[in-house]
Amino acid sequence: MPRIKVDGIHINYEIYGREEGDVLMFSHSLGTNLLMWDPQVKAFRDRYKIICFDTRGHGKSDVPEGPYTLEEMAKDAIGLLDKLGIEKVHWIGLSMGGMIAQAVALNYPERLKSLILCDTAAKVSEEDQPIWQERIDNALKYGMEALLDATLERWFTEPFRKKNPPEVQLIKKLFLSTPVKGFVGCAEAIRKLNYLDRLSEIKLPTLIIVGEEDKGTPVEVSKEMHKRIAGSELIIIPSAAHLSNLEQPEKFNTALADFLERHT
Repeated sequence: MPRIKVDGIHINYEIYGREEGDVLMFSHSLGTNLLMWDPQVKAFRDRYKIICFDTRGHGKSDVPEGPYTLEEMAKDAIGLLDKLGIEKVHWIGLSMGGMIAQAVALNYPERLKSLILCDTAAKVSEEDQPIWQERIDNALKYGMEALLDATLERWFTEPFRKKNPPEVQLIKKLFLSTPVKGFVGCAEAIRKLNYLDRLSEIKLPTLIIVGEEDKGTPVEVSKEMHKRIAGSELIIIPSAAHLSNLEQPEKFNTALADFLERHT
């Protein structure tokens, strides 16, 4: 897998699909890596050029000392695009990837053709701070294993988990292989998320996708974002929790394809 040095750290990435045409950039959730986008890569590689990358602290990217910030992670991604000589992308970000997307849209809007925010949020409230502190403490004390069961419960619906499909096995593997230092560095960035009052600054074509049963970033949160981004579209995917791209790939891909066709 290729790695590029950006701002003193190596970022791991993969390029798939066409040489020419519009570029899709996929940004993964906390505790996974670029492999979580496999169903989307397969579905879109014939039509688009695709970049998937590992956020700092994840996958095969470097794990610098934390805490990190969302602005830093946005800068990493822009640095990667600069090194690859890519001017503009359609950004598809899920959960943490959608938070980084907002940082990019607010700080580098000229680098985006459109914004696809999936199962994400624009603010972490005061009430949620203890939850994040507990996750950080448990990861540091007991490792990623201690967070696994609760995470899978939030990320997939119960019927889907019970079937134990390959998607759940994949996420298990990615989650457990995430370096604790990288997880904690990114968790510290997420807990400071506070873009809600700035969302009205976003003037890009925007699609918001959320799983109907997402407990991590519920539908109400997506509706709030939808209300603040003028002209944005909202799609709620039935029978899906937080990782809607893996639990309902066909519905997710259809929503994405329809939006992209109108904005490429």
